[in-house]
Amino acid sequence: MLILKTTIHGFTTAIKGLLLTVKHLFAARQSRRSLDIRATDYFDKQEGVTTIQYPKEQIPIPEVARYQLDVVIDDCIVCDLCAKACPVDCIAIEAVKSPEAIGKTSDGSVKRLYAAQFDIDMAKCMYCGLCTVVCPTECITMTNQYDRSSQKLTDLIYGFAEMSDTEVAQRKEEWTRFQAEKEAAKKK
Repeated sequence: MLILKTTIHGFTTAIKGLLLTVKHLFAARQSRRSLDIRATDYFDKQEGVTTIQYPKEQIPIPEVARYQLDVVIDDCIVCDLCAKACPVDCIAIEAVKSPEAIGKTSDGSVKRLYAAQFDIDMAKCMYCGLCTVVCPTECITMTNQYDRSSQKLTDLIYGFAEMSDTEVAQRKEEWTRFQAEKEAAKKK
């Protein structure tokens, strides 16, 4: 008697689960026709399809989202604050000093350093946004780009410095020459 009771209970629960699955299947087919992810009530829907067909459809991106980092290198004063604030050390910066001011940023800050290297390893980045907060010239920002997938981790290292190796060597030579001239002037 106990075996029969257990068997009947097993069949009834299996049928209940199957009916629930079939109900969701038909609800999904009906809601597929009227799916518009740009609608203001899209996230309020509780029934039907909850996934989207990614390459053809994309979820609207919130304005305050934190995704891919971008650097406007012309506005960077190479202060290294972003690299110091980064908790996972994904920002690598190498600065080369200049004997005189080399220009101004868009906010009027004077540039005295060349950015020989400015690399961000997005594979390490945890998208915390601390680097964007501490930047005095606001040259490092988070964009709305989020789908930069790659099969190699080295493809996720983005270089923003625009100087070639010969330019870097030339700027370093200028600085050492300036330092030598300054020391010679002190000795006289």
